[in-house]
Amino acid sequence: MRSNRTIRIAMATVGALALALTGCGGDDDNGGGGGGTETGAGSTVQLPKLDGQTLEVAAVWTGPEQDNFTKVLDEFEKRTGAKVNFVPTGNNTSTFLGTKIQGGQPPDVAFLPQVGVLHQFAEKGWIKPIGADAQAQLDKNFSTGWKELGAYDGKQYGVYVKAANKSLVWYNTAAFEAAGITEEPKTWKDFLATAQTLSDAGSPAVSIGGADGWTLTDWFENVYLSQAGPEKYDQLAQHEIKWTDPSVKDALTTLAELWGKDELIAGGRSGALQTEFPKSVTQTFSGDTPAAMVFEGDFVTANINADTDAKVGTDAKVFPFPAVGDESPVVSGGDVAVALKDGEGAQALMTFLSSTDAAEIWAAQGGFISPNKEMDQATYKDDVTRGIAEALIAAGDDFRFDMSDQAPAAFGGTQGVGEWKDLQDFLKNPSDVAGAQQKLEADAAKAYTTG
Repeated sequence: MRSNRTIRIAMATVGALALALTGCGGDDDNGGGGGGTETGAGSTVQLPKLDGQTLEVAAVWTGPEQDNFTKVLDEFEKRTGAKVNFVPTGNNTSTFLGTKIQGGQPPDVAFLPQVGVLHQFAEKGWIKPIGADAQAQLDKNFSTGWKELGAYDGKQYGVYVKAANKSLVWYNTAAFEAAGITEEPKTWKDFLATAQTLSDAGSPAVSIGGADGWTLTDWFENVYLSQAGPEKYDQLAQHEIKWTDPSVKDALTTLAELWGKDELIAGGRSGALQTEFPKSVTQTFSGDTPAAMVFEGDFVTANINADTDAKVGTDAKVFPFPAVGDESPVVSGGDVAVALKDGEGAQALMTFLSSTDAAEIWAAQGGFISPNKEMDQATYKDDVTRGIAEALIAAGDDFRFDMSDQAPAAFGGTQGVGEWKDLQDFLKNPSDVAGAQQKLEADAAKAYTTG
């Protein structure tokens, strides 16, 4: 059975987030450690000696995100004597890991980007419950809601060590200034008007990473949560209502107000469908004719910092996803660490990843936020990221989790099929709302039936 408990994001948190993002103008590159591996609080977790052991960790990250995570692994190696090899899974994480597991060569630890995949793997017996030491760190450092996300059928399997606020729009301040825009848009209507003003001033208004279907699911979820409301969001997430529901029609029609205007999209719809997520960020903050805005989570800062000369908080600023209904949406996502092998090494790494030590090392690199409530918030690299992280912690157990990540992987988490492909097809032809709904429902019905 799939858990009906969805992490809930209180709409009151929107005010806290907006406040956290307001006035974050300073770059503060040395905000909390400036990229080193030492933690301000010192060592707080005991780890065994693992000299001579080699562990393998698999995750979706590449580029700057992988480099930042490697700093965490470096510290684990230093403390334990183990060697850790990182293996990128590609976008089809569940397929990659399933093949490895069935072939008898699973990694020791893997990061799953979808809670639905954790449920599927637990049902198959592919992942191991966490040990006592990791459980102790989890109990000390994480709220009940985040713990429950990593549990299944009464057992704790995973730790959500990396979280994401996926309701943010990042913008190029120079483009806004050149177009004479002095206020950040707060509503969807304002957002469309701002995009038109930017386009009229000569800037590609919105950069969309449509080659990666997961970014399009995030667009849909934010519009849907704000417009349809939390109760409908939960129902659609569990497939308790169909994708042919009128609320889905409304959300797709709203998206089409942007996606249907080629002139507002960097490279037009065809260009967007050939643009992967990292490029959607870099083409907003670099190049001769940068785009003005890009929508995605807090992890955008990793690409800004690594691949452009823009400074977060000055050249690159951020505002909450505009309100389509009464409130701006707040959708959270995250990556859950799980052990795929028995043994001291895998459990030691799970313990370390659950600690404040690991969270603070990772936070100091940038492009990362953690739901670890005990970590030193000063270790975040810049004020903008720190504000986003503090708002997440302040939300406690009150937040909504990424809808596609709750779905079976065949629908919500696999490149080229399901929701990812259906929304790419909709971006290609945003006038066909009914056709998109029918394809989404057919794919969802099949995936939820087979689990």
